[in-house]
Amino acid sequence: MNQRMRKKRRRTTLWFALVCVIAVAAFMMIRYENSTALPPETTAEATNSPVTESPAETPDQAEEPAQPSDEPTAPPVETTKPTPTSKPTEKPAKPTNKPTKAPATDDSGIAVIAQPESIAALVNKQNKLPENYKPANLVYPDVPFTFKEKIDKRKMRKEAADALEDMFAGAKKDNIYLAGVSAYRSHSTQKSLFERYVKKDGLEKAKTYSAFPGTSEHETGLAIDVSGSDGKCAASDCFGGTPEAEWLDAHAAEYGFIIRYPEGKESITGYKYEPWHLRYVGTDISAEIAEKGITLEEYFNAVPVSK
Repeated sequence: MNQRMRKKRRRTTLWFALVCVIAVAAFMMIRYENSTALPPETTAEATNSPVTESPAETPDQAEEPAQPSDEPTAPPVETTKPTPTSKPTEKPAKPTNKPTKAPATDDSGIAVIAQPESIAALVNKQNKLPENYKPANLVYPDVPFTFKEKIDKRKMRKEAADALEDMFAGAKKDNIYLAGVSAYRSHSTQKSLFERYVKKDGLEKAKTYSAFPGTSEHETGLAIDVSGSDGKCAASDCFGGTPEAEWLDAHAAEYGFIIRYPEGKESITGYKYEPWHLRYVGTDISAEIAEKGITLEEYFNAVPVSK
């Protein structure tokens, strides 16, 4: 009986030991599989090994700090503003009335000026002001006229009026006394005036001394007819050769005015000689025109007027 019990106890002990061995082996296998399935970071944490990332750039690629210098450095250039440039040595191109596109024309085929407000606008038989154009800054220049009424033909554009006052004052210093005869004319006034001349002298003759409505410089507010203070020879051929006419021929350009229809240029301007008709164009243009003895048409290299 005791022998039987001892055998049974040994078998039980062996089974128990076998089960323990199997359990331990299974536990070790499960632990091993779990450890190999963890991500690198988890593995590193589990093993207490630090994980370092590779740098984005090598020391050779890193920008070296600027070295101090004893020499002053120039201030940084702002990229949003253009750097100043030296003044051009070449003379700027002249303004021109020849547009890049074909200009608009009226029913008669005359070109309509695109920038009528320009003090350099070329107004002649080939270039007219827009319909119903009226200068915006008309004033009464403080100079004597051959009449007392403050009416339209006493007005000029502000820049021309200021220059006229200076010119009359300059003439007075030289004992030359000038008076205004006719300055600004509205489109309707020019129309009535031209029709009157046509009725009086016929169309062809009227065209030699009067302008079609819209093609008269008087409508710009930049032109004026002048005479001596006594009003003699006002807007007449006899004004030529007078001390007043000679002074204007010599000095008008100093104040930005030109003799618009000079003698000997009829085939270019389309009008007979008018020493009394002044046009304000500014001192830059007037100086060149006076120096070269040319007309406004020639200054702009415009097609000469022949009719």
